[in-house]
Amino acid sequence: MPAAYEGEDHIDLCAAVEQRILTLDPSMRREVVGALYFFDHPITGMLLSGRPRRFSTLPAGEQDAMLREWERSSLGLRRTVYQALRRLVLSTWYAHPASHAAIGYLPPLFTREPAFDWEGPAADGDPDGAVALTRAAPPPTTQYSSATPPRGIIAGTEIDDDTVLRADACIIGSGAGGGVMAARLAEAGLDVIVLEEGGYYAGTDFDDDELRLAPLLYADAGARATDDLSIVMLQGRCVGGGTTVNWMMTLRPQPWIMDEWDRVYGIELLSERRLAPALAGVEHAIHARSVPYEHQNPVNRTILDGCAALGWRTLEARINAIGCVRAGSCGFGCRWNAKRSAAAVFIPRALDAGARVLCDVRAERIEILERSTGASTPPLKRVHALVLDRVTREPRAAIRVEAPIVVLAAGAVGTPAILDRSGLGGGGVGRWLRLHPTTAVVGIRPDITYPTAGIPQTAVCAEFLDSNNGYGFWIEAPAIRPGLIAAALPSFGEDHRALMRDFTRMAPLIVLIRDGSDRGHSSGNVRVDRRGRIRVRYRIGEADRATLCRGVQAAARLALAGGAAHAITLHPGASPVRTDRDIERLSTRSYGPNRVSLFSAHVNGTCRMGLDPRESGCTPDGERHDVPGLYVADGSLFPTAPGVNPQATIMAVSSLIADGIVAGRPREV
Repeated sequence: MPAAYEGEDHIDLCAAVEQRILTLDPSMRREVVGALYFFDHPITGMLLSGRPRRFSTLPAGEQDAMLREWERSSLGLRRTVYQALRRLVLSTWYAHPASHAAIGYLPPLFTREPAFDWEGPAADGDPDGAVALTRAAPPPTTQYSSATPPRGIIAGTEIDDDTVLRADACIIGSGAGGGVMAARLAEAGLDVIVLEEGGYYAGTDFDDDELRLAPLLYADAGARATDDLSIVMLQGRCVGGGTTVNWMMTLRPQPWIMDEWDRVYGIELLSERRLAPALAGVEHAIHARSVPYEHQNPVNRTILDGCAALGWRTLEARINAIGCVRAGSCGFGCRWNAKRSAAAVFIPRALDAGARVLCDVRAERIEILERSTGASTPPLKRVHALVLDRVTREPRAAIRVEAPIVVLAAGAVGTPAILDRSGLGGGGVGRWLRLHPTTAVVGIRPDITYPTAGIPQTAVCAEFLDSNNGYGFWIEAPAIRPGLIAAALPSFGEDHRALMRDFTRMAPLIVLIRDGSDRGHSSGNVRVDRRGRIRVRYRIGEADRATLCRGVQAAARLALAGGAAHAITLHPGASPVRTDRDIERLSTRSYGPNRVSLFSAHVNGTCRMGLDPRESGCTPDGERHDVPGLYVADGSLFPTAPGVNPQATIMAVSSLIADGIVAGRPREV
């Protein structure tokens, strides 16, 4: 499928793809293999060409014709299967180190001297800011790695037999919500056990190898998506969760969103009066700071320069870092420990207070052992979990954790799935999935931008955030790596290669929409099927498709105003955008399933807080309706899409829920 450059023919692509498939969880592995067999089956060839021939035996020209037919087919299933094959192959090919030189991708920063003004420690960095002064040695905490974890981190490889543990509180997940919750409860004197499905990684583990790290650090090995593959969902699966792999953007919800949560949904905990002080505390803890213009990379400057030229509004964007060396490798962990993630800030606090973090352990279900008696102590619960082999993801042993307090912080996919398996679903559980559906417009500049270097997200175009009755869009700059951008760009073969040739001149801008008001804009849900497989369904409504279209047009206009020679969208076969007339034509493009590349790193809303158990998953205090002592502390709690990158808000909400748990816990005499 990829068109090879000279010198790349030594890449054994089939072997690399097979190895990639082996990193998937067993159930997903079976589905991918089944899709590949279906694609290459003689019956498929008969249906398409009238001849029972396997795809793999066709001449290259016929293969290309078949792929183009499936790419633009009116049948959604064909487009889904095509995208599964295309993304798997392209992301593997371009993540492979042997493909990098041909597109100008440089070795990781820790192996070489900085090549651009916007990467590496800054000689004039602010000692109290986010950007580093030149320093002689890495911070001491990089002594830790998966081979030498801190005390209290227990890897799955250390657990060979079925085990029963007891604690005051069991927290499922260690990301933005779980990390904060673990620190707060442990520091309040509770015996805390954290279960994390992924592994512990730090320091030298983060070697910028996209092919190796994506399966280790991301849910479903980086392949998590809606059932029809129309939206790829990037969620962390490691200690620190999404905060370990996110791009550090630290924003607060707009005041009118917090007012909506309080006034319309009756969630006083999410009012500005309650949430703003908690956000301030989180921002202090994670060292959220803005980045001066001179320390930003060309892609973020494209946003700032374009907004200035157009007279558009920007938001102050802050990142959670101390001593950032502007390596650009945030999406695969921070080797320098500059990112103030949950794993760098809150998990160490929890460990210092005596908490235990069990890695490579997947919580399956929760059993209520006692009936609620109305006593001050919640009924005892048992969390059933499996220890997973880090390579095959097959179960190695079983763990049961018994505790009166259980906190679900497994994310807006994992949390409703665990509740469903536990017989604790129903009502609002699994409904009202919100994704901030995201696409990109890639500006191609006449100068070198090298968009993988520098801090990814330091600027925000907020001109249209409050449009459409508060359900508008905003524009940011992403961190890109070859495998990620290759899977997002349209087409395949020589056409795709032509796009990748401009890798070092790209200025990609992402458009994020605030989706799914309760007035039918969009709908989504998470459920567990009869075989135990998690299913994610999501359909963008007409109103949100129109917003997405306006966002793409605005991003194209912004790219050109910010210095791009032309821009491309992620639609198959789309022509370059150079003029206002080209921008207007974008309104005729389709934004239906697999008609344009869409993704999400903000998965929220499947167990939202509310007053009515039929319409919500949790009480306004974050407790599961009618299950005392079972709490949720992640993005699934939001009544509506937050309209900003949710990291800081999840941390603040988790902190407030922790306050309630501690305040309601009976004191020992």
